[in-house]
Amino acid sequence: MNPRLARVLLVAFALAVVVDLASLAAGYDLGHGIAKPLLMPLLAAHAGVRGAPRLLVAALLCGWSGDVLLLSDADPAFLLGMASFAAGHVCYLVLFTSHSAKGAPRARGARLAGGYAVALVATVTLLWPDLPSDLRIPVAGYSLLLTAMAYGAGRLGLVAGLGGALFMLSDTLIATGVADWPQLPRPDFWIMLTYAAGQYLLVRGVLGTLGARLAPAAAYGEMRSTTP
Repeated sequence: MNPRLARVLLVAFALAVVVDLASLAAGYDLGHGIAKPLLMPLLAAHAGVRGAPRLLVAALLCGWSGDVLLLSDADPAFLLGMASFAAGHVCYLVLFTSHSAKGAPRARGARLAGGYAVALVATVTLLWPDLPSDLRIPVAGYSLLLTAMAYGAGRLGLVAGLGGALFMLSDTLIATGVADWPQLPRPDFWIMLTYAAGQYLLVRGVLGTLGARLAPAAAYGEMRSTTP
């Protein structure tokens, strides 16, 4: 791991986020078009330098593919972008399943699952009548996968859980736009704000959890290697 390079990449990610959000707030499409595709590669590079699991890097790169595709307004690009993000959620799910907190209270897990189940059913039920007919099934299927990812993130820990919840909020805001619901001023600003924050917190949560668990094992291995 190269701490200095990791910090440089994280600062570059933060600057790209600021440029993207400022461009969206000002209605500067060119700035958004340049900054948005840089976000996930920079965050993925930061995670990779810090020794992140390959599944985490893969999930971020799937997000990058989705980001680029969603820069287009064409319907096929939207579906392909959704598929890219879905692939990223699968990567996250496999990662969370492998590293979810052991011995977590069952009651807390049940409450978390129940809360996300209610949110999923309510969101899909309310959006369904207003979605284009050809997008109803894809959006419902994607929503199920997204909710499962957010639940898995919550099982990993508080930071990752908040990241999963913000990612879910970001995609819900997109879905309300597709359903032609009333939007906040500058809706893309809020979508990108919650998305960038969600992805960052997922990275921070995964790296923090894995680092805490791997440190004792690494220390034990070092002690064994120095024992005559």
